[in-house]
Amino acid sequence: MSENGHKKLEIPGSISVRDLAQRMEASPINVIKILMSNGVIASINQVIDFDAAAIVASDLGYEAIPETIPEAEGQETGEIPLWRRMIAGEADAELKSRPPVVTILGHVDHGKTSLLDAIRQANVAAGEAGGITQHIGAYQIEHKNRIITFLDTPGHAAFTAMRARGAQGADIVVLVVAADDGVMPQTKEAIAHAKAARVPIIVALNKMDKANANPDRVKQQLAEQELVPDDWGGNIMVIPVSARQKMGVDDLLEAILLVADNTDIRANPNGKVVGTVVEGELDKAKGVIATLLVQNGTLKAGDTVVVGNSHGRLRAMFDYRGKLVKKAGPSMPVSVMGLNEVPPVGELFQVVESEREARAIVAARQEAKQRQANIQKKASLEELFAKYQAGETKELRLILKADVQGSLEPVVNELNNLGKGEIAINVLYAETGNIGENDVMLASASKAIVLGFNVQADVNARRLAEAEGISIRLYDIIYRLTEDIEKALKGMLEPETVTKTLGRANILAVFNISKGKIAGCRVIEGEVRRNSKIRIWRGEDLLFEGELASLKHEKDDVREVRQGFECGMGFKNFHDFEVGDQVECYVLEKTG
Repeated sequence: MSENGHKKLEIPGSISVRDLAQRMEASPINVIKILMSNGVIASINQVIDFDAAAIVASDLGYEAIPETIPEAEGQETGEIPLWRRMIAGEADAELKSRPPVVTILGHVDHGKTSLLDAIRQANVAAGEAGGITQHIGAYQIEHKNRIITFLDTPGHAAFTAMRARGAQGADIVVLVVAADDGVMPQTKEAIAHAKAARVPIIVALNKMDKANANPDRVKQQLAEQELVPDDWGGNIMVIPVSARQKMGVDDLLEAILLVADNTDIRANPNGKVVGTVVEGELDKAKGVIATLLVQNGTLKAGDTVVVGNSHGRLRAMFDYRGKLVKKAGPSMPVSVMGLNEVPPVGELFQVVESEREARAIVAARQEAKQRQANIQKKASLEELFAKYQAGETKELRLILKADVQGSLEPVVNELNNLGKGEIAINVLYAETGNIGENDVMLASASKAIVLGFNVQADVNARRLAEAEGISIRLYDIIYRLTEDIEKALKGMLEPETVTKTLGRANILAVFNISKGKIAGCRVIEGEVRRNSKIRIWRGEDLLFEGELASLKHEKDDVREVRQGFECGMGFKNFHDFEVGDQVECYVLEKTG
C-alpha cells in the first residue's frame, strides 16, 4: 500500500489496454472510457504509454510504478518471455513451479510422431487398454513423480502460429534429427522458428539403432547451425534415442526436467486464469470443441471464457484421457465445450466474470480489428528504419529465399557485411525454394522482412502476407537487393512498390477461337479488372505473368467482373492454360 492507501501496480513503459485491464482486474470498457475522458482515444488492442496507464490506474484506486523485470538469459532483444508476461502482477510468494510444456519439431520422416508415441506408450499405466482414448492435441506423462506436458501437434507451422498471436505455446522445444539423415531443410526451418521464439532447445538424435547412423556428422551439422552440443563444449543437450526400439526415452525425459529446472517455469494456481488454444474444431454432434492449455490460474467448469472473437460458458471439461474433470491448473491441457465459435490455434484465452462482459470484450475487439485493418501498415524497410531512429529497434530481421544454394551464400555474405554498422542485420532463416506460408508466418511472429532472389511467392503466401501486414520484396539482381538494404540502413530508401491483389478467378472451361484460346472463369474472390495485371497459377507453380487481352461478361466487353459472376478472359501472348488453373488479378502500388 502507498501512503494514500492505493495499491501499488507495476506497469511497463508501454502496455496494451487489454493487458492493463487484466492487471487491475477491471473491464476493458471502463479503461477505454477513462482514457477517453482524459483525451486519449484507444482501442482494446492499442498500446498506451506509462503516463496514460498511470492516469487510468489512479482513477481505479492504484498507484502506478514503473515495472522492473530482470532480463532473462538469452533475451538480447529485451523481449519478455511468455511465462513472465503470464505472471506479471502476481505476488512472488504465490508463484509455484508448474510442469514444463514441450513441443517437438523437426524434418518430416525424422520420427517426430514415432517419438511422441514411444514417450506416450512408456507412460501408459497398466490396465489402460488402448492407452489414450481421446486425441485432444496435448497430453501429460509422469517421470520420476513429476509431470511433463507435451503438445501433440508436431510441426513448426502450429508452433509459430501461436507466437504470431502473442502466445508461446511451449517452454521447451525438442528438435528431432535422424542420425542417419542429418540436418535437412525443414530441420533448419524448425531451428529458425525455435531460435526466434527464444525457447530452450534439446536435440533428440533419433534412429540411433540404424547401421548407417552417424552421430558425429549430425553434431557437426548442428554446430554449423549454432547449436553446439554440450559434449563439444556448447550448451545444447543432444540425447541419442531410438523411437522404434524405445531406447533413450528416459534420458530424454530426464534432460527435459533438467532444462525445466534451469528455466524457472512458474505460475500462480490461484491467480488470473489465462492460457493458450492448442486445437479447435466443430463437431457435428457436440458443437465447438477446443483444447485449452492453462498457463496461469485454475480453469473450472462453469467459467466464462473469452478467446479472440469467441466466448462462452464452459459446459464440460475433459482431460487427455477423455475423463470428465471439474478444474485444470497450470500446464494442464483440457478439451472444453461451450464456446460459440471455433477459436484460432495460438490465441490467448482469459476468464471473465459474466457473459455480458465477454460480449463487450468481443465487440470491442471486432471494432478494433476493423479499425486496424483500415490503417494497417506493412512492416516495410522504411518503417523499420524509422523505428530505429526512434530507438525502438536495434536490428533488421530478414528471411531470405533464393533459387539455388549457389545464390543463397553470396547474398547472405553480402547482407552480413552490411550489418556491421549501427543497425545489425539478423538473417533469421535462409533457404532455397519459393516463398511459402511458413516464411510469412515466421516473419509475422518475428517482425521480419521477406526477401526473395530469383524466386516467386505462392498465392497463399501473398494472401497471408497481405493479411498479416508483411512486406515481401522480390529481386533478380544481387546488387539491387543489397543496395535496397543499404539504403534502408541509411534511411534513403525510395517508396516501395507493392503488389495489391484485387481478386482471383478459377478457370472452369477452355474455348478455342480463331485467334487462340479463351478461358471461361468464375470470380471467386474480389474482382477482376480489364486494365490490371494478372498471374496464372497451377497449384503453387506460376505459369504466366502479364496482362489481359480481353474481358467479357456474357457477350459484352466489360471493365470489371465481381465475385460470384462468370466471365471470359483472353491473355496477351499466353494460351497454355487449363481447366483448374487460377487467375490472380493485381495492381502495383507505391507505399510511403
